[in-house]
Amino acid sequence: MSGRHNNKLPTNLPQLQNLIKRDPQSYTEEFLQQYRHYQSNVQIFKLQPDKPNKELADLVMFLAQVGHCYLQQLASFPQELTEILMNHHTVLEPDLRMTLYSHIVHDIKNINSKHKNNKVNTTLQNFMYTMLRDSNPLAAKISLDVMIELYKRNIWNDAKTVNVITTACFSKVTKILVAGMKFFLGKDEDEKRESDSESEEEGPSARDLMVRYSTGRKTSKNKKKMEKAMKVLKKHKKKKKVEVFNFSAIHLIHDPQDFSEKLLKQLEDSNERFEVKIMMMELISRLVGIHELFLFNYYPFVQRFIQPHQREVTKILLCAAQSSHQLVPPEIIQPVIMTIANNFVTDRNSGEVMCVGINAIKEVAARCPLAITEELLQDLAQYKMHKDKNVMMSARGLIQLFRSLDPKMLHKRDRGRPTELSTEAKIQDYGEMGAKTYVPGAEVLEVEEKEEGEEGDGDGWESASSISGGDDDDEDGEWINVHHSSDEDTAEMAEKLKTMDPEERKAKAAAVSSSRLLTQDDFKKIRLAQMAKEVNAAPGKGQKRKMVEDDDGERGEILTLRDIEKLHKKPKEDKESRLATAQAGRSDRKEFVKKRKEKLNPFASTSNKDKKRNKDFRMMRHSRNVRTKNKRSFRDKQIALRDALIKRKKQYK
Repeated sequence: MSGRHNNKLPTNLPQLQNLIKRDPQSYTEEFLQQYRHYQSNVQIFKLQPDKPNKELADLVMFLAQVGHCYLQQLASFPQELTEILMNHHTVLEPDLRMTLYSHIVHDIKNINSKHKNNKVNTTLQNFMYTMLRDSNPLAAKISLDVMIELYKRNIWNDAKTVNVITTACFSKVTKILVAGMKFFLGKDEDEKRESDSESEEEGPSARDLMVRYSTGRKTSKNKKKMEKAMKVLKKHKKKKKVEVFNFSAIHLIHDPQDFSEKLLKQLEDSNERFEVKIMMMELISRLVGIHELFLFNYYPFVQRFIQPHQREVTKILLCAAQSSHQLVPPEIIQPVIMTIANNFVTDRNSGEVMCVGINAIKEVAARCPLAITEELLQDLAQYKMHKDKNVMMSARGLIQLFRSLDPKMLHKRDRGRPTELSTEAKIQDYGEMGAKTYVPGAEVLEVEEKEEGEEGDGDGWESASSISGGDDDDEDGEWINVHHSSDEDTAEMAEKLKTMDPEERKAKAAAVSSSRLLTQDDFKKIRLAQMAKEVNAAPGKGQKRKMVEDDDGERGEILTLRDIEKLHKKPKEDKESRLATAQAGRSDRKEFVKKRKEKLNPFASTSNKDKKRNKDFRMMRHSRNVRTKNKRSFRDKQIALRDALIKRKKQYK
């Protein structure tokens, strides 16, 4: 009987839904009862649309599930729901609104699950685009969220959707404005996967370098050269990785120049909060840096905020570094670098402030080397001996950067040991392109000459019978020692190249590039030779001092705050933080403190000993024990002290 009490169809909608799907004809009366109940709830909802109505939501879900069983009775049901949503969408319950949002996203995803339905997508996209321009900010925000979510799920990831989202960055509603900028500043999750490392297997490996440097005497000099060659190999493998664009939405913008100019004008006239302005600056700087735009008015605007006391100054420095590139005239960026140097890199500031300033100058100079003058560079290089380790390491990183860009700009003592690559390094002039008519490094190969009168068959192969029939001594099955001379040939070629002038090397590289088709082995030799240029000393130069290794690797197109706030030493904590750390460590101290014996009955009387201990001294000073305490002999005091120590020792056992 207990099971029958649970079978209450008018109130148990899931059970009724299950039974109707099995036998619709038998449960028509129950369905009509629920349908009339739904109609009465709709009338109540229209009277109070802003009041939550969970019963109506359950009935709507029930009718939607069994709608295919009663098509005639529910013919007007979709139209009724559409009218309710159109008339009362502004006062819908937030949970119901989020449910509708998730259903819209899932439905569009299911439509494009097997293949993209372009016809439906075009219709839906046009509707979303019109809703984005709707006067109701709530509807515009939901449509923007739908487009962003579908882009992240790789459903609407075309340029049309991205360029429509750019219009949200000019909205007067702050929520829509921030959502649009976050979309362009965020990373696409689907593009975080690392590319296949098949290309890394091509070229020299660590084993090749170990074989090369293992020959000969095992000296400390050869060991250091091998370690340095390993670091160079690691850096080259990082360079060879296929670049993954984590910000592909920025690359799909049709007119980034016009978009950035409008954003800058909006930023100058904006009255938004400072955090929103920072987001605008970050977006503009990424647009300028990635697309290499000309936005000369942006740099003086950023320069106004470059002060050590400015809020979020590291993000502003990041924007200044991100927006610099090699196509910007040096006289435009040079005032920014001078402002950073004058306001940050001074002895009146703390070590962290100076470190941040030098790091910012380093990142700007890495993207636009012509913007920094030789005098300023040499002044900053003198901080390599600063007492603060953060400042010292930042200055050494700047020195290492220009050792690879143009060592001649540094002071002679800071240039380090010159290598073959550093002697060829030179900063290109403004607008100069480093186009070459030959494969760099091809001089390590030999020019292929066609021999006349080749003997043997027409295809250049010798028959196996002629080889095997020549000697009878090899028929006894003995092994033949085959001499591999590739390493020796490479070493001989390296010795020859040391005696050649740079012009002769270029001429030979051009001759090799035009006379033969390069194979994978040839490219492997070329890469080995190019890597050796970073290790081998220049002709006539010996190793004088140890070089500072730069572990930054290859710079990507997007900077992070880690590049600006890179501190090599943990900052010193102040007194408050040290006290907080000490208090946090004492949280479990109670376990190690000996607890005093407590009375079993808290209302019981105390002993005479406790009463004497708590008695006022004015009552005890006339006591005999107190009066004779100072008259004790030295021996009595020793005995009393000994007894007290023994008693205390017994207590803590």
